[in-house]
Amino acid sequence: MSEINISASAVKELREQTGVGMMDCKKALIEAEGDFDKAIELLRKRGQKLSEKRADRDAKEGVVIAQVCEECKKGVVVRLSCETDFVSKNEDFIQLTKDIAAAALDKFPATLEELLNVEINGVTIATLVNEQVAKIGEKIELAEYHTLQAPLVASYIHMGNKAGVLVGLNIGDTQYMDAGKDVAMQVAAMKPVAVDQKDVPQEIIDKEIEIGKEIARNEGKAEEMLEKIAIGKLNKFFKENTLLNQVFVKDGKISVAEYLKSKNPELTVTGFKHVKLG
Repeated sequence: MSEINISASAVKELREQTGVGMMDCKKALIEAEGDFDKAIELLRKRGQKLSEKRADRDAKEGVVIAQVCEECKKGVVVRLSCETDFVSKNEDFIQLTKDIAAAALDKFPATLEELLNVEINGVTIATLVNEQVAKIGEKIELAEYHTLQAPLVASYIHMGNKAGVLVGLNIGDTQYMDAGKDVAMQVAAMKPVAVDQKDVPQEIIDKEIEIGKEIARNEGKAEEMLEKIAIGKLNKFFKENTLLNQVFVKDGKISVAEYLKSKNPELTVTGFKHVKLG
């Protein structure tokens, strides 16, 4: 894609997503042939510090609900999306999302497609969603559905139904429910990519190493030092982006893993699900 094909509105949008200067955004979009994700990666490789607000620009409206069963051994989280904030705050729309989550928890289907065929009062969820489209007059979609099972599952709904989290713990004792909720709040606030270093997908590791090398290369570091520098940056990435290694937001002196061990030396996270608007 040539430079003339990159519109001013595209540059402005990337600028609003990343906080990076207009000219740098334009150059990145030209090199990325208009691909936003690739442009963001190029900006990172050049050492640009991106705004934490960059994801907000594309945020869709809707409601996220996370629910856990009475035995606290399984949970679901669903996202019902819509176009406007006005609809997302409508009590009937919120209640429909809650009803869908409750039906999902009851039937516990394996996939979103199966959930759409679950019935509420004799009517499939797919039909109920389509009825809302006809009633409200804007696009409405059951956009996301996840389940989690563990000895103990805690849930947290963040920012007025704008995000929902499930966290699984390895010990099925409800005395640790508050700890589970604390960790769920951590997930909502800090957005980890995995539970621990060993759970990070290899493609993410490879990309972070590549970005680390490119940053070091652009800083003029010797070629033989690039791998070592990139590994150092990768270890920092693990600390900041894996749940158990993150600094615990409610006590900046300890990690999430250390917080859980303070409750029980054997207590840890088995998994989590995080759904947010956007």
